[in-house]
Amino acid sequence: MTGRTDSRPLLAHAGRGRPLRAVPEHAMAGDITALRAETQVAALGVDDWPRYGTPEWLQLNPRDPRCYAATLEAAELYRRAEAERQRLDDLMDNDPEAWWHEITADADAYAARQSRSLAARQTAEERRIAAARASHRPPHQLRASPGWPPIAIPGQPGRYLTFRQEQAE
Repeated sequence: MTGRTDSRPLLAHAGRGRPLRAVPEHAMAGDITALRAETQVAALGVDDWPRYGTPEWLQLNPRDPRCYAATLEAAELYRRAEAERQRLDDLMDNDPEAWWHEITADADAYAARQSRSLAARQTAEERRIAAARASHRPPHQLRASPGWPPIAIPGQPGRYLTFRQEQAE
């Protein structure tokens, strides 16, 4: 966006809306500008309009009040974004610690929410220990079944477990 004001629509000379007659006592310049934009949109008599710069907005007739309402909305959003940027810049220059707390507040809140779920999860070490315990189960007790062939006894070559032997023990 260029620094020239004549390339932007001049809201005061738009010829629409009614003059803003009452200004709240402690209103700042930005508040008054927002009230002016809201008054102008209300005077247009439209409740819904496409976002500025979208294909739907580009297809509107330039005389369509929705076109102007979208432009007012975009200008107001830009003004607010610039005011917030300026506020944060001033805060950074005058109170870097407060600036840091403010710009990291959302990240801190997100980290706090995530830490609860992360704390409930097992660490890699805990998973390794659980897997090691699962693989070191006590040896399986061999049991012969009636009608099945003899079972070779591991570690004792030539010895077999039969159903009759198991019954005798």
